[in-house]
Amino acid sequence: MVVAKKVAKRSVDRNYMRRVLRELFRKQQMQIAALDLVIRVMKPFNHQDFVQLEQEFTELLFRLKRATARGAVKQSEPHHD
Repeated sequence: MVVAKKVAKRSVDRNYMRRVLRELFRKQQMQIAALDLVIRVMKPFNHQDFVQLEQEFTELLFRLKRATARGAVKQSEPHHD
């Protein structure tokens, strides 16, 4: 998880963002395939943005799940040379 100083100058704000993201990840952890993920925050958020952030995070995990399922199907298909 990466929250750069460019996104949030104060360490208190960066740590808050990390805590929120960790909690969102923890809630969804059972639905995520065994993958290594890198989460990079691109814009700051605060308490008022929590609902929107949670929706975006859920949507991203759904898209990731769908993409990994599609990739697993392609890998399991026989390869003809």
